[in-house]
Amino acid sequence: MGGSQKVFAAVKSYSKKGRLLPKSEFQTLAESRDLDELMTRIKNTNYADAVSKISKPFTSEKIESALKSHLADIHYSISKTGGGSKVLEAFYLKFIISNLKLILKGRILGKSQEEIEPRLNLHAEELIKQRDVILKALVAKDLEEIVSSLNSTVFGEDIAKAVALYNDKKNIQIFDTYFDKILIQQLSASLRISGDKDLARPVGMNIDFYNLLSILRGKFWGLDEQQIQDLLVSSTSGAPKDLLGRMIAAESVKDALNELTNTPYKNLIPQSESDIDAISEFERAFEMAIYKGAKNTFTRMFSTSTSVGITILTSYEVRNLGSIAFAVEQKIPPQITMSKIIIEE
Repeated sequence: MGGSQKVFAAVKSYSKKGRLLPKSEFQTLAESRDLDELMTRIKNTNYADAVSKISKPFTSEKIESALKSHLADIHYSISKTGGGSKVLEAFYLKFIISNLKLILKGRILGKSQEEIEPRLNLHAEELIKQRDVILKALVAKDLEEIVSSLNSTVFGEDIAKAVALYNDKKNIQIFDTYFDKILIQQLSASLRISGDKDLARPVGMNIDFYNLLSILRGKFWGLDEQQIQDLLVSSTSGAPKDLLGRMIAAESVKDALNELTNTPYKNLIPQSESDIDAISEFERAFEMAIYKGAKNTFTRMFSTSTSVGITILTSYEVRNLGSIAFAVEQKIPPQITMSKIIIEE
């Protein structure tokens, strides 16, 4: 990235950071009595334009879809300003991956094309002219055909592995993990290509998050060491290969977590006795750490990492808004909603 482009990208990131919603705003939104009230309140924020075209009756799905389109616009413009940074392009894959997850999981649950289609939002794909990938997978008549339609894409090899492991374990979350693996592999490769030291921390944390969680989940699902090994992507200095190896070899989820005692992630080790609670506590604590790390990218003026930082922060913001819409629709108490979203404590 050239000098003036770098400055322009940083200025743009700073201005977007200044418009992030404060915690009090999320609290107000979470306290909405129903979706009509929530929509009125969202229209008083800088998301007014994003939700302006939603038709009544309001549903959390419509709100989430509109916000997703808005986020795709933001990330597309950050990526363009970032001078074609491969790291930002890799982050953008998340949109395509979330649609492919919906299609594959929908198919496994026996849903038809007509049932799956309304849940897809192809705005992100339209921006980068990649609709075909999704549409081919959507019209495929079964799982095998979906896999062969993705064969020649970056998703091919890992999707085939995911289907094989799913057929063995019958656990639908395996698809989430393999799709996330594709994203993280692209991030890891683009970080290496960029050789940009500024990016090592914010991107590296995302890689560590994926590797460490995959080991814990793999243990919880009863995968063998080779199956867990296959989920992992290349390690970073934050969670090096020998640490990952010790965690894979550990007897239990708890023992694996205890391997983190002498690492930068020691403060994230959960106290819960039950494996499932420990994994979800660890996941939340790590996401909070990624969120804070993204905020810290703004401590250095004109660093390329601010573009990655704002990409991460806006992703969490839109996810939080989606969670609030769902919670308001389901009449979930605001204090529970607020305890689940990712926002500065």
